[in-house]
This record gives sequence, structure tokens and C-alpha cells, in this order.
Amino acid sequence: MMKTNFILLCLVSALLLRYVPTAMPVTCNVAQLSSCAGPILSGGVPSATCCDSLKTQQPCFCQYLNNPALSGYINSPNARKVANYCKVSIPSC
Repeated sequence: MMKTNFILLCLVSALLLRYVPTAMPVTCNVAQLSSCAGPILSGGVPSATCCDSLKTQQPCFCQYLNNPALSGYINSPNARKVANYCKVSIPSC
């Protein structure tokens, strides 16, 4: 009886582990932030799409900040306003 319960427990555990969601790696692609270009350049209110993109690309911010072609946009006052509006923090890398 004990051996049967142990085997059953192992089988159930194995089945449950198959359905554990795994984190998807983030693909850093600054083009995915194109929906934020208007608000970052003009200071307007960001869309929900922009906020979603910021949240998705947040792990890439240090990479963008270390890129001289992008760091000025990421560090701009409007970019900080957009990030604050979207409740996304911009790290200091």
C-alpha cells in the first residue's frame, strides 16, 4: 500500500511539473517601443500599448541606456514622465 501511494505521488508530481509555466526570455528590441515615441518626444499621455511595451522591455533598459544612440531618449524628462505614468522604473545602470 505504501509503495503504491509513493508511486502515485511521483506520477502526480511529474504531471504537475509538466504544467509549471516557465518565464519567456525577453527579446530586446527598441522598435517595440515605437508606440511610446510620440509621448517621449512631445510629452503627451502614453497609450496602454506604450505602457505594455515599456513593461515588456523593462529588462532591456540598461542595454538601451548603455547605447549612446538611445540613452538620450531613455534619460529624457519626457521618457521619465512616460515611465512614471506607466508605473515603470528606469534603472540607473
